[in-house]
Amino acid sequence: MRILVLNSGSSSLKFQLFDMPSALILASGQVEKIGQDTSELKITTPTEQFTEQLVARDHNAALRRVIELLRTALNVISSLEDIEAVGHRVVHGGARFYQTIQIDNAVLGAIKDLSPLAPLHNPANATGIEVAQQLFTKAAQVAVFDTAFYHDLPVKARNYAINSDFAKEHEIRVYGFHGISHEYVSAQTQQFLSNDKARVINLHLGNGCSATAISAGKPIDHSMGFGPLTGLVMGTRSGDIDPSVIFYLIEQKGMSAAAVKELLTKNSGMLGLSGHSDLREIEALASSGNTAAQQALELNTYRIQKYIGAYTAALGGLDALVFTAGIGENSSAMRAQICEGLSFFGIYLDSELNNQRLPGIRNIASKRSSVPVLIVPTNEELAIAQKVYALLG
Repeated sequence: MRILVLNSGSSSLKFQLFDMPSALILASGQVEKIGQDTSELKITTPTEQFTEQLVARDHNAALRRVIELLRTALNVISSLEDIEAVGHRVVHGGARFYQTIQIDNAVLGAIKDLSPLAPLHNPANATGIEVAQQLFTKAAQVAVFDTAFYHDLPVKARNYAINSDFAKEHEIRVYGFHGISHEYVSAQTQQFLSNDKARVINLHLGNGCSATAISAGKPIDHSMGFGPLTGLVMGTRSGDIDPSVIFYLIEQKGMSAAAVKELLTKNSGMLGLSGHSDLREIEALASSGNTAAQQALELNTYRIQKYIGAYTAALGGLDALVFTAGIGENSSAMRAQICEGLSFFGIYLDSELNNQRLPGIRNIASKRSSVPVLIVPTNEELAIAQKVYALLG
């Protein structure tokens, strides 16, 4: 079965085409800057790489160009009918959607209705679905929800300390995010450790960051909450902040709610602390003696260490600390700084192993460490393809 996986952002479209169940990647790529004067398209196949600048006014134009190239210049498919299913990453499923589901008009309408809970993501996800429906009229359209992994969080971890009836009426709870990644990485970790009962802390560190405490493959706590703003420090998002700051800015400083939201989601985090959101730039500045960059890294890693401590207590012990996503997989300096001072948990890094850049899952803990420290590459697209195939195959 050929399954096209789509991840539609507000101005981007990422995709992978799989032959399932072998998980062979036939093509992958992305279109960025959709809606701008010039968009950028990249496609990689097993035999070649293709790049192009184009005018993609909307997602429809972007996806049509991708399919045209896959069918003609790259010769990956012979017709649209070659693609039997399209799997869509949908960020927010609310309380209703917690399993992979085939999309019909009712499901699509519900995804749109959930847009207030994920205003930056669900509208774009819905657009991707509508475009795929127009193009692939015979293919099954399937939604895989980022929040689904956390549907059954323990009550003590998913509820907020507000009036229970009010919370239920307005569907206020911890929904969690990055769930597709955390679930995939958790399964990979269990297999690597040969331990399906493992107590694990997953650190998904990228431009967006989150931590999940997982026991026997099930999440028991998660750093993000009702929305993806809380928890760890991120590229442009503040992470945890006293709500009193928000009230103060609105009531005493005259800022609008929209302005505060813009501040905390787009102008905070590492960008707010250092003037940069790209960790590579921040690490380079810190190495050259830039105080703001050094303090930003210190604050960031301190926040992560606090979550490691809290989640180790919640799990009643720790069988593995896992790093994943762009920063987690690639920044040896970040991993070293996070693990520094965690010896009381039995965590010791091997600096030589940590500094190596190798593919696949690997343990970078030293021999004296009682807790494995793993780098586990995430693959959300494969996880989506697997779920789609399990539903339809």
